[in-house]
Amino acid sequence: MATKLIALACLRNEGSARPHYPSMPRYPKGVAAVEQGDATTAKALFSVTGMTCSACAASVEKAVKRLPGIREAVVDVLNNRAQVHFYPSFVNEETIREAIEDAGFEATLIRDDTNETSVQVCRIRIQGMTCTSCSSTVESALQSIQGVVKAQVALATEEAEVHYTPSILSYNQILEAVEDTGFEATLISTGEDVSKIHLQVEGVRTGRSMRIIENSLQALPGVQGVEIHPELNKVSLSYKPNMTGPRNFINVIQETGSRRFKAKIFPEEGGRRNSHRREEIKQYYRSFMWSLVFTVPVFLTSMVLMYIPGSKHGLDTKVVNMLTIGELVRWVLATPVQFIIGKRFYSGAYKALRLGSPNMDVLIALGTNAAYFYSVYSVLRAATSHDFKGTDFFETSAMLISFILLGKYLEVLAKGKTSDAIAKLMNLTPDTAVLLSLDSEGNVVGEEEIDSRLIQKNDVIKILPGAKVASDGFVIWGQSHVNESMITGEARPVAKRKGDTVIGGTVNENGVLHVKATWVGSESALSQIVRLVESAQMAKAPVQKFADRISKYFVPLVILVSFSTWLAWFLAGRFHAYPKSWIPSSMDSFQLALQFGISVMVIACPCALGLATPTAVMVGTGVGASQGVLIKGGQALENAHKVSCVVFDKTGTLTMGKPVVVNTKLLTNMVLREFYELVAAAEVNSEHPLAKAIVEYAKKLRDEETPTWAEAQNFVSIAGHGVKATVRNKEIIVGNKALLAEHNVAVPVDAEDILAEAEGMAQTGILVSVNREVVGVLAVSDPLKPGAQEVISILKSMKIRSIMVTGDNWGTANSIAREVGIETVIAEAKPEQKAEQVKDFQASGYTVAMVGDGINDSPALVAADVGMAIGAGTDIAIEAADIVLMKSNLEDVITAIDLSRKTFSRIRLNYMWALGYNLLGIPIAAGALFPSTRFRLPPWVAGAAMAASSVSVVCCSLLLKYYRRPKKLDNLEIRGISIE
Repeated sequence: MATKLIALACLRNEGSARPHYPSMPRYPKGVAAVEQGDATTAKALFSVTGMTCSACAASVEKAVKRLPGIREAVVDVLNNRAQVHFYPSFVNEETIREAIEDAGFEATLIRDDTNETSVQVCRIRIQGMTCTSCSSTVESALQSIQGVVKAQVALATEEAEVHYTPSILSYNQILEAVEDTGFEATLISTGEDVSKIHLQVEGVRTGRSMRIIENSLQALPGVQGVEIHPELNKVSLSYKPNMTGPRNFINVIQETGSRRFKAKIFPEEGGRRNSHRREEIKQYYRSFMWSLVFTVPVFLTSMVLMYIPGSKHGLDTKVVNMLTIGELVRWVLATPVQFIIGKRFYSGAYKALRLGSPNMDVLIALGTNAAYFYSVYSVLRAATSHDFKGTDFFETSAMLISFILLGKYLEVLAKGKTSDAIAKLMNLTPDTAVLLSLDSEGNVVGEEEIDSRLIQKNDVIKILPGAKVASDGFVIWGQSHVNESMITGEARPVAKRKGDTVIGGTVNENGVLHVKATWVGSESALSQIVRLVESAQMAKAPVQKFADRISKYFVPLVILVSFSTWLAWFLAGRFHAYPKSWIPSSMDSFQLALQFGISVMVIACPCALGLATPTAVMVGTGVGASQGVLIKGGQALENAHKVSCVVFDKTGTLTMGKPVVVNTKLLTNMVLREFYELVAAAEVNSEHPLAKAIVEYAKKLRDEETPTWAEAQNFVSIAGHGVKATVRNKEIIVGNKALLAEHNVAVPVDAEDILAEAEGMAQTGILVSVNREVVGVLAVSDPLKPGAQEVISILKSMKIRSIMVTGDNWGTANSIAREVGIETVIAEAKPEQKAEQVKDFQASGYTVAMVGDGINDSPALVAADVGMAIGAGTDIAIEAADIVLMKSNLEDVITAIDLSRKTFSRIRLNYMWALGYNLLGIPIAAGALFPSTRFRLPPWVAGAAMAASSVSVVCCSLLLKYYRRPKKLDNLEIRGISIE
């Protein structure tokens, strides 16, 4: 049950022996969750009428899955829909529709432009983006391509996520489109990468050998595609993991060459993400150090040595006419900085201007060019004149570029730390694993240590005490305790024995375990958490639109202000609007005006604005994941900080979700065992927790592990009320008073009294009718979760209203509400009524968070501003939610809201700093303080301030890494709830 705490693998229901992770959308809410398996996968959506319960849904799912070529089938009984992912080469939509109708239901294919062809997702790394203007340009270019469904570009991660139709567009065309905008694009992954591996082949000397290897691999069953890269000796394979795996590929390659060829996982496979960041940091570091080599002498000759008598005389020595040695030395040293080290700014500015979208590079290029070329003019005029005595600004251009490079170096260094959460998750998987060989009777006959990336589905892995679990799977032998805190945030080790599921990346505490691998590689729980966090960090928070709007006009406005500043000071000097004493002795009025203009140009910083939101969201979602709170993107984070009302479901949310029968009262002369035979036969087809509690109790009376119940005919499940069926030719109705009233069954006074008594003790009373006569009353109790009362109290202190909406009866609901301190209760609500109640609260002005765990909560989770799913809940609830609480603790509701508030206060602080810096810095750089204080900001100081502003915003976001949940929660000492 512990694994249900993480909501991860796709909706699968392929056998009871296999561990089952709850479903997790790979993309933030609002983006279609599309299978990423094979380029030939298609998706079809059917409207299915006639389904009344989960048993019907299971029938439809089984009927569809029996067909060849079905990749996945998901049936939604609430909305009467079935979504099927299939391989068109094996099966078509008409065959699937007929299979559903053969199962006894009416099916209609829903035609939708987005469903007619499969949609794939590719992730691209984009190098060269410096500000929001750059990311907006790339995003606009991608969205304008025919075949692109959705494109998101994240400045902080320097990545793009593109949803596209492969029948119209290829990922190579997408890469070309990015490069046409002037940035370097590298493919990180495509939809095909879910089951893809890259191998390095050694010992191959000819192209013919590579072709033989390619043909041998393509002949393997389950291999879907082989790509050969001869220059790298690299082979890329996409495959079906349930049919084959990487060890098979390595064996085939080695056997093909009579053991002359050797193959291993391509070295780049493990560190692609960090290698790019490391390389970028190295590049900026090298550029900065080289710029220092030239800039320090320029600085010394212009700022220091000029004030030392001996060196001053040497530097002032004339070379040609009025040209001095000092000017010549500065020109020679500043030129490489300007054109070689500063080449990146020219390149970026050219590309931006070509697209009509000026960015920070344009400001830097204009500012440094103005200083450099005026200095060149000054030097050339001095060389050709006998009386011209000018001043150069070579130190301005060189120092500007050096400080900006230092700022970019510190910025990429800090930005790398914002994705530490993902890096830590990715490093959880061990490097090696112990693979066991079993004989036909299941006895261990051998073991070997292998690379953990070579684990295949159904392998048996040995996990030693203290070792990390190498793969998701289930225990087939042994007992131990496993520390799952790195995945779920739950500190207490979880007991594991035969049949229990384990999660890859967790740590085995004491005993030895033999684990059968089920989900490996990119299908694993850990990989899907990483993908979720990555997608969440890609999704823009609505507040980011503010920075996007400003960035469109920011650079052109700064250029205009800069030119106006220069012109105003120049004209003021020309027409003697200020005293000559204001002009420093080393320059004239034109040069003073030029310095003011350049300072305005380089102090303005659009980068800080662009980084204010995404860096905080990246750190916030990463911190949430480390604390067991999975937040699906910036939208969820932004909405959560505004929550003013939390709506709780009762069963499984406020309560443990493991109800037990505590009392049975029979109203007729009937044997208890016979009574439960009829009730269990009717309830065994229901998924409701109360139904399961009744069946479990009936099992104890039968004293059998897996009893066979009488067949239930005409079974109908009425959501929120109960069930009705025909068992042994008797009409059985099990449910609440409303259900019996609908069927005109009179409830005797005795039964009413028993119900009232049960409800007064916070128990759920269930009526049983046989042939329209009430024959018994069951009392079912579901204990409260530890700390539920305290959580409601803390929410109240945070000025958040708590409401309970449940399908249970009024008596039980009121008793539970009184116990936890909730004042507003809505009981006997059907799933659609829960959603309506949420909408009513929203209409009253509340920002509503819905916390639930069951199928019947999913409409309300979708309707709420923020849907929070309990991690041990059902797949559909987790699918519908914006935030998943992996530990199933109510305290994490407070953690999620508090973390979002802290994140958004950090975003506000970032914006205040970024805007305040520009609003304050630009006037000072323009000389606003100069008339009264003679204080002016030299261009190189302005450039240093601009570089520092970006770094300070990123560092401000990084402080979120030290987030601690509210101290009130620590005082509660609530522990994770493990239900055996």
